[in-house]
Amino acid sequence: MTGFLQQVVEGLGAGAIYAGLALALVLIYRFTGIVNFAQGELAMFSTYVAWQFTAAGLPFWAALPLTLAVSFAGGTLIERVVIRPVEGASHLTVVIVTVGLFIFVNAAAGWIWSFLIKDFPNPFPGGAVEAAGISVSHSTLGVLAVVGTVMVLLYLLFQHTRIGLGMRAVAADPVSARLVGIRVGWTLALGWGLAATVGAVSGVLVAPLLFLEPNMMGGVLIYAFAAATLGGFDSPAGAVAGGLVVGVAETLAGAYVDVIGSDLKVGVPLAVILVVLLLRPQGLFGRAAVERA
Repeated sequence: MTGFLQQVVEGLGAGAIYAGLALALVLIYRFTGIVNFAQGELAMFSTYVAWQFTAAGLPFWAALPLTLAVSFAGGTLIERVVIRPVEGASHLTVVIVTVGLFIFVNAAAGWIWSFLIKDFPNPFPGGAVEAAGISVSHSTLGVLAVVGTVMVLLYLLFQHTRIGLGMRAVAADPVSARLVGIRVGWTLALGWGLAATVGAVSGVLVAPLLFLEPNMMGGVLIYAFAAATLGGFDSPAGAVAGGLVVGVAETLAGAYVDVIGSDLKVGVPLAVILVVLLLRPQGLFGRAAVERA
């Protein structure tokens, strides 16, 4: 039983990282209806920015707010320059644009910082907390605390600020929001900037566990899509819950299913996506779209 609980704890730590990127995917989808296939690459690019700040001599916790500011500005700029021209275009057009953005950001990171693997500093101390025979690393506790803090801050933003109220209005009905004087265009750009900021948090959390290189978020993006699909693409809380569930499921499957092991764990999120789309396409916490005849 202790071994099982140990695997669950480790899965929660990994799931929190998936939840962070899934949350960024859900934020963009709620505001614009766009599934951003480049979200992982934007998080990777932000992680390189953080690495550049630390390489220049800044402590991690001083580099982080600067990185988040750069990420917010970059996400806003991308919405204005790349996404705005195809606003209202077909879904296929928008998908192609985000895939092209994926390729461009990946190549740009390799061109600027090279494709050589780099070490990224771990912001959390080593060691672990022991309780009832279960070991929880400080890194896992730190990741869970950071993702929890992000969730609380987003809740306060959306529920207790005028900006958040405007963003919720735009997400619910952009036409009506424009009629009451909300600047829908800039609100959408703000949503992209916010999603890029949340994605940056996911990137800097996963980088110490992996080596920093331009392709590091490819696998994480698959897990994030599974988390968002499971929780529901219109539910931020569902994205976090989905990330935790996917993380635990992946860890348990790798530990207890011999066929999967450590090599085929990527099949777990793919199976989650397939099952959810077949049985409940809106996800566990999402709402099914209803159209009047």
